[in-house]
Amino acid sequence: MALKSRICEILGIEHPILLAGMGGASVPALAAAVSNAGGLGVLGAAACSPDQLRSWIRQTREMTDKPFGVDTLLPASVRRGSAPQVEGSSENPTALLGEYQEFTRDFIRREHLPEVDVESAMRAAGVPKMGKASPQLFTKEFFEAQMEVVIEEKVPVYAAGLGNPGPWMDRLHANGTKVMAVIGKVKHARQVVETGVDMIVAQGHDGGGHNSPVGTISLIPQVVDAVGDRVPVIGAGGISDGRGVAAALMLGAEGAWIGTAFLATEEAGIERFQKEAIIESGDADTVVSRSITGKPARMIRNKWADAWIEAGKDPLPMPYQSMISGPVMASGVKAERKDVIPGFAGQGIGLIHSIRPAADVMREIVEDAEFALARAKSYC
Repeated sequence: MALKSRICEILGIEHPILLAGMGGASVPALAAAVSNAGGLGVLGAAACSPDQLRSWIRQTREMTDKPFGVDTLLPASVRRGSAPQVEGSSENPTALLGEYQEFTRDFIRREHLPEVDVESAMRAAGVPKMGKASPQLFTKEFFEAQMEVVIEEKVPVYAAGLGNPGPWMDRLHANGTKVMAVIGKVKHARQVVETGVDMIVAQGHDGGGHNSPVGTISLIPQVVDAVGDRVPVIGAGGISDGRGVAAALMLGAEGAWIGTAFLATEEAGIERFQKEAIIESGDADTVVSRSITGKPARMIRNKWADAWIEAGKDPLPMPYQSMISGPVMASGVKAERKDVIPGFAGQGIGLIHSIRPAADVMREIVEDAEFALARAKSYC
């Protein structure tokens, strides 16, 4: 049996497999490779400056004539232009920057990490190099500038990896762009459906990076029951092989949004030592922490995340925590320290055993999903 669903027709793809828009990893080479293999490649463009985003879109078009997407973040508090507060506190996070930067310097000294320049630290934190006229990272102006590029470039698919794309919906649809939103709760699915999205990505707690407090196997059917009669639902969170895709489809999803399985590919934009950390890790080697971005995100367990727990400190909210974690990330990358900055990953990490071309990963996922679905019929 062929692995198909109605999202294949909606998106113009061969198989209902979508690359998660992972910052730093889902670069043009990887997005194009997934699209060329019959899925939907998605650029992880959350921290791209408007100029870099435009360049990435055009690079992807040079590498594939297939549909592809762009994923950015639209956090509500920043989109409104207000400064998010430290969890459980009314204090402005900028007042704590000095104290937290000293915490970072102490960590770097204790771990004997190399010194890095400011530019390297900012790049490691995902902060793009901005021109003089460019808006500050993760401000209302930054998000609006990114969205203008998405609209001007008429990308085939736009995914809001966080937040509600409603304010841009009419202009996106006028371009023929299909719009999806990644959600982690049923109430958020109901909210974004009202804005006119074309599909929902229901990402559970098992997933890498920013995720949900609700487990994947519980979240998907509840979202399907809530909004599946209005839009297709795509399952996400810990889906790292064809069996996971088949399970998501059995739960009512019509496709799968997959990230971690594509991290250890030749085309992924992360460092080689981080890819090695993926294939060396197992099911219990991830942790959810706010230590990198300021929002809960699943990553491979590391000393930086542990240091915040040991110190009893609450990380700053997005985008301020990136200013704190940036030097550690840059220094850890420079030293190739898997124990400091191995990267984001989902709980399906133990299913990944080698670094391969993305096309091989896609082919195996599709074949294994078809086999699992055919095998399921034997139980009826």
